[in-house]
Amino acid sequence: MHELMIMAAEAAHAGEGEEHHAEAMAFGFLTPGMVVALAMLTVLVIMWRAGVPGMVVGMLDGRIAEIRKQLDEAKTLRAEAEALRKEYADKIAGAEKDAEAMVAHAREEGDAILAKVESDAATLIARRRQIAEDKIGAAERAAVAELRARAADAASQAAQALIAKNHGASADKALVDQAISSI
Repeated sequence: MHELMIMAAEAAHAGEGEEHHAEAMAFGFLTPGMVVALAMLTVLVIMWRAGVPGMVVGMLDGRIAEIRKQLDEAKTLRAEAEALRKEYADKIAGAEKDAEAMVAHAREEGDAILAKVESDAATLIARRRQIAEDKIGAAERAAVAELRARAADAASQAAQALIAKNHGASADKALVDQAISSI
């Protein structure tokens, strides 16, 4: 330190007209830049002796191995995904074919059911028509029979009224005698 002060004083007296700045020096020959370089070199040597480069390389190798492992897993997963995609694509194609077959079968069944319904409806209509015609015929026969019965009853009553009006006891006797003589 004492040497530094002396050097600073000498530099100040040497160029009294000029302004000089004194550069600090340690041990008389180490400038500040040299001190920093020496400190850096010391730190680097300590790090090298402590095995820091080996640790860094080991960490980098571990990271590289981990990344490779992840890439291999990704490749495996991609292959599995491709297999699943192909499997599902095949299933979809099969499902579409099955759906088409189901639709065709349903149409065939629908057409068969429709034909049977139409046939059954025609048979039912014919049977109902026959039943209705039979009922109408029965009603007509009943109406005709009732009409005949009423006509016969009306004719009988009219005949009775005419006979009662036109025939007396003497006319009855003549008819009875005539009937007996014809026998």
